[in-house]
Amino acid sequence: MVSNTKSVTVQDIERRVSEIFINELKLEDVTPETLDTELHLMEELGIDSMDLITVVLVLKDEFSVSIEEADYPKLTNIRLIAEYIKEKMEHGRSAA
Repeated sequence: MVSNTKSVTVQDIERRVSEIFINELKLEDVTPETLDTELHLMEELGIDSMDLITVVLVLKDEFSVSIEEADYPKLTNIRLIAEYIKEKMEHGRSAA
C-alpha cells in the first residue's frame, strides 16, 4: 500500500498502476518499463469493462482512494489513472 502522499509522484503512481495492470490481467512479456502509459486501455490494449472494474478495486485498496463509478469513462490510460489517483490522494478523499 502506498503511504506518505506528499512524496509520491505521478511517475511513482504510474509505475505501480502499470504493475497492477500487468499482474491482474496477466499480461505476458510486458513490464512497467515497456508498457506505454498513453495507450488507450480499451481500444489499444483490449481491456474490457470487467477487467477495468477488477483493476479499479485493487487500485482503491492499494492507494486508499475512492474511485467513483461515474469517473470510470475518464480512466482511459495509465497516465490519466495515475493523475486521477494523485489528485484524490492530495485532497484526502479516502475510501470508506
